[in-house]
Amino acid sequence: MTPSNVAVGLFVLTLTFILLRMRKQKPTFPLPPGPKKWPLIGNLYQLPTSFEWETYAHWSEVYDSDVLHVDAAGTSIIIVNSWKAAYDLFEKKSSLYSSRVDSQMVLLSGWDWLFGFMPYGNAWLQRRKLFQKHFHPLDDASHHPHEREYVHRMLRALLDTPEDFMEHIRHLMGAITLSLGYGIEVKPKDTTINIATEAVKGLAGAANFSAFLVNSIPALKYVPSWFPGTGWKKQAQIWRDWTLKMRDVPFEKSLRQLAEGTATPSLVTTSVSNLDESLDREEQLTIIRDAAGNFFVGGADTTVSAINTFLLMMICYPEIQDKAQAELDRVIGKGQLPDFSDEPSLPYISALVKESLRYQAITPFAIPHYLSEDDVYKGYYLPKGSVVLGNVWAITHDKEDYPEPLEFKPERFLKDGKLNPEVREPTAAFGFGRRICPGRHIAISSLYLSIATILSVFRIEKAIDENGHVIVPSKEYISSLILHPTPFKCSIKPRSDEAERLIRSISD
Repeated sequence: MTPSNVAVGLFVLTLTFILLRMRKQKPTFPLPPGPKKWPLIGNLYQLPTSFEWETYAHWSEVYDSDVLHVDAAGTSIIIVNSWKAAYDLFEKKSSLYSSRVDSQMVLLSGWDWLFGFMPYGNAWLQRRKLFQKHFHPLDDASHHPHEREYVHRMLRALLDTPEDFMEHIRHLMGAITLSLGYGIEVKPKDTTINIATEAVKGLAGAANFSAFLVNSIPALKYVPSWFPGTGWKKQAQIWRDWTLKMRDVPFEKSLRQLAEGTATPSLVTTSVSNLDESLDREEQLTIIRDAAGNFFVGGADTTVSAINTFLLMMICYPEIQDKAQAELDRVIGKGQLPDFSDEPSLPYISALVKESLRYQAITPFAIPHYLSEDDVYKGYYLPKGSVVLGNVWAITHDKEDYPEPLEFKPERFLKDGKLNPEVREPTAAFGFGRRICPGRHIAISSLYLSIATILSVFRIEKAIDENGHVIVPSKEYISSLILHPTPFKCSIKPRSDEAERLIRSISD
């Protein structure tokens, strides 16, 4: 076929698809409010492609509604901008809202095995069940020792090369997930963590639903790669290569260690050692591989984001650091490090953890849900097949729940020196309903121990350049599936000679 014939065929196919969508019987109830839709393309060219959560939160004010509707060339998109609407839809009607959208770019990039993107069904249930069985929320012993070990190792790295703090934080979380998921002991500069970094970058790019037209018009995936304007297909293949490396490399290494008798307990090694001989072996291995891969993806970058936010805020709000360190000195003392058992006695540190999760949500838009049946909410028609976006950023910046939401204020979670149970927990940071992150308890405990331990021995301040000038960080973030601050510099120094000796004593 000639390029012109392909173009004509693609146009006819796309037009037919759009017209079929338009022929659906009009509902009795109106759609939720939103920007004016144009014929055929709807709101396609009005949709933001960066910091979408902020634009949609603003639209809620413009249209006076916490539920919005936009149309992307025939794809119905519902945006949920409040905790109440999220609870009413994702929790109370979880049977309708628990599936996932077939994001074509995500699938083309090789993420079909990631259960966070899987449709609600048996494959998803099998992988999530295995994950929850191994990492039960009440079984702290399964993860606390690993977290403690690698957090302590991180302290020595921060002491020796504090300028590389971002790399040390990423190495910390990669090491914890590789240890828990695969039983792999991670050494400095481990290439497996680099694989995860590149793969997660690809996931962040591919998961931007409105950035790729193929997500709204799936027929575009059949366009040949040589056709003009299909650079996204080449990009998807690059991302796919990293995706499969992330899924397979640590899994295969864990299997080799198991065969050699050098394996340590982990999700993979324990699950493989307990295979059910009455079931298909290869299918079980695939489920184990995918569950471990999900844990690696979930832990390799998300908590890194929250720790980096914490460090940035300590530079910008030194008075908060003063309060946190005063509490640590009073409760723990200066000759030892805080542990998990100290958390109930450290309410300000706990509030600091919560605010680090709230201030800039790790995944500001979570992963899109899919509406499996027609629904009506607040007198609005929500059509079957809609992409449903839970706007985590809007929820964690709701002025009713969190006054002055753009300010970093751990005190908002406290009352009379104790945690205030009346303030809404920032659980939206981990998703909604049946699709909430199953490893959130590990993320929170890793974040707590990292924050408490770093503050107990280090002082974090603004960096000084070669000319003696103070470097003021921008407090800006990079728009992505997982939100990170733009790279910044800071000074990380031991609080005292005693703190330095303590760090060296636990790592020698």
